[in-house]
Amino acid sequence: MTHSFQIHRRALLGGVTAGIGLAYAGRAGAQPRAGRNKLVMVVARGAMDGLSVTIPYQDPDYAALRGGLAISPPGQEDGALALSDGFGLHPALATLHGLHGDGQLRFAPAVAIPARIRSHFDAQDVLENGGGRLREQSDGWLNRALAATGGNGLSIGAQTPLILRGATPISSWAPGGNVRGGDRIASLLQDLYVDHPMLGDSLARGLETEALAAMSDDGAPVRRNDAAGLGQAVGRLMTGEAGADLVALSMDGWDTHARQRPQIQSRLTGLDQLIGGLRTGLGEEWARTIVVVTTEFGRTVRVNGTQGTDHGTASSLLLLGGALKNGAPIGDWPTLAENRLFEGRDLAPTLDVRSVFKGVLRDHIGVDRALLDTQVFPDSAREAPGVNGLT
Repeated sequence: MTHSFQIHRRALLGGVTAGIGLAYAGRAGAQPRAGRNKLVMVVARGAMDGLSVTIPYQDPDYAALRGGLAISPPGQEDGALALSDGFGLHPALATLHGLHGDGQLRFAPAVAIPARIRSHFDAQDVLENGGGRLREQSDGWLNRALAATGGNGLSIGAQTPLILRGATPISSWAPGGNVRGGDRIASLLQDLYVDHPMLGDSLARGLETEALAAMSDDGAPVRRNDAAGLGQAVGRLMTGEAGADLVALSMDGWDTHARQRPQIQSRLTGLDQLIGGLRTGLGEEWARTIVVVTTEFGRTVRVNGTQGTDHGTASSLLLLGGALKNGAPIGDWPTLAENRLFEGRDLAPTLDVRSVFKGVLRDHIGVDRALLDTQVFPDSAREAPGVNGLT
């Protein structure tokens, strides 16, 4: 639900909240299961330019094709942060680079959804429904994974994305703003539900959860544009006996048709802060967590006339977290040679993104391969898990 008021710290449960969040209250009493592995899906909406995230600086065609968007090699001013196999991270991703140094980051440099679509909304539908075609499924593959595992699902934001919609109940939380009068509304709801055998207890737990999520380290409420604070809040909602197991959140603003360089710098800085905050909020649970950063499609290899890029095909996918085993890049690199570009303009995909998702769900969450092939990603047996021994 969208939060429309705020409860002040001294007035209720000893914590500042961004809203009551009855959507979360309904799941706050889930049965405790100790030592559960955690998964966070971050969807970069708008088509994240993979060539600006995991930079193939040793590819002989990279610099010429990217022109003013090319990132210098490691060691040069504003250069890429060295990874392996001739790749580097964008210099805005210092936190992620530190994770790589700890063996907690891997990447797939050329993944794509199974359908060749360059419409944002249609491609996001395929990415999230988990099928092979547009609108093949009416629910989301992460919701179906919840049905297979019996875990707790959590959607971050005002609206639940398709990836988490479905028959399995989930929770939701969104950071909110200041609107006066919230204390009275909360008190009225507590009075209304005080004698209800289920809603009274659920409301109290929901209020506690909201207080836990909405409070930043300095005691201020979390704002929507505070990436680090948001990450911390999400992490806190994943800890404890009833913490969420599978989480989905969206980051918007990746449709960089013009002036891409400063926009990418800003977006990746926010992503880096989000991951840093998430690690802080999770605390010891970080050791059982994997984060996947994915997008609906990539962008054109060549720069357009407004120093941006247009809708493309393959992009990068990032895997990171304390539960991740160190390893090489995932999937093959197609190169940027002219005769290897998809339709003469895009990075060619070498791996179906569902293969990576399957590897994460099988090795980290424990979903059986048969269920992955038939229920979570229906009719997808030909797409084997693209990562083995992930965790």
